[in-house]
Amino acid sequence: MEASELLKKVRKLEIRTKALSHQVFAGEYHSAFKGRGMAFSEVREYQWGDDVRSMDWNVTARLRSPYVKVFEEERELTVVLLVDVSRSGLFGTVSTTKREMLAEIAAVLSFSAILNNDKVGALFFSDKVEKFIPPAKGRSHLLHIIREMLQLQPSSDGTDIGFALRYLTNAIKKKCNVFLLSDMLDVNADGSPRYEDALKVAAGRHDLSVIKVHDPREESIPAVGLVNVKDSETGETMWVNTDSRSVRRSYEEWNSQAAAKQRKLLMKYKIDNVDIATDQDYVKALMALFNNK
Repeated sequence: MEASELLKKVRKLEIRTKALSHQVFAGEYHSAFKGRGMAFSEVREYQWGDDVRSMDWNVTARLRSPYVKVFEEERELTVVLLVDVSRSGLFGTVSTTKREMLAEIAAVLSFSAILNNDKVGALFFSDKVEKFIPPAKGRSHLLHIIREMLQLQPSSDGTDIGFALRYLTNAIKKKCNVFLLSDMLDVNADGSPRYEDALKVAAGRHDLSVIKVHDPREESIPAVGLVNVKDSETGETMWVNTDSRSVRRSYEEWNSQAAAKQRKLLMKYKIDNVDIATDQDYVKALMALFNNK
């Protein structure tokens, strides 16, 4: 991509997503993610009505007068975006590809965090970590993340969500807000997710949310005759008779069961999530995600 073309795309994405962050998401983001952590501020003398559970017994014993610990809301948070850049994200049959929608959603989340004076980092992954940008503040840092979203060319085609989650767990020890943005196409032959163990660990350490983006055409196969189908990540090809009702039904059932197993897994570990189609407006979906926090 030429530098001038990239700058135009960055600017266009910045204008749209920044406006959404200001007008729509600022209040929801703050309500959802602020006030979750309490940091120690100071000690002061006990006053009538104070909760005895906040007593600082060491200071009380030393000064021979009751003192309590005072806590205040942690104002600064760290947001990390795990963005799937595997080859399956290039699929799109409506007005945009899955990867383009993921990039725009990630930009909205980034601007919302920056407006709230939070740090933002990004981890771009395929079946390996393609690039990790440590959390930081500021507009220039944010634009750096957006540029990477638009121009990064992954060196690998596959998807390994578990690897990305394990990398995050090792790279960032302090609890942070993590958004996993992906089509979540990382399953076994029976449709079960391949990343449960890593998901469990990451969800136990961080505040994890999953934003899934899918294309409507992935839910069913149209009857268009004999078609040569290629897996965009493995390169495998096969001929499929789409005129066969049993073939179409089998695919729809497998896809439905895989989606159900994924929902069950996220529910098991109490992970907030939303599933967005590329022909839908993601604004309402994100609002719902924030309001569920």
